[in-house]
Amino acid sequence: MQQRRRKHTGKLKFQVVLEAISGAKTPGQIAKAYGIHPNSVGLWRKIFLERGPEIFESDGSSSELDRRIEELERLLGKKEVEIALLKNFLGRKG
Repeated sequence: MQQRRRKHTGKLKFQVVLEAISGAKTPGQIAKAYGIHPNSVGLWRKIFLERGPEIFESDGSSSELDRRIEELERLLGKKEVEIALLKNFLGRKG
């Protein structure tokens, strides 16, 4: 029988990694406390240490994405108005 994979939140993973980095507990103790496999502790720690610097190398991409979303929302609003005007012009209601 195949076991289902559980999805763990980023918040849980981050908490586990913080405990693993602190060194106060062994990976086995951390895994038991959170009900996860001990290999997950090591894997998450490794991923965090490899990708950690990316967190601080912000190039403003999130603000670019926010600006793009706002632009697309404005465009969508304009198109909805155009559709309503065309429907009205053609004599359709709704």
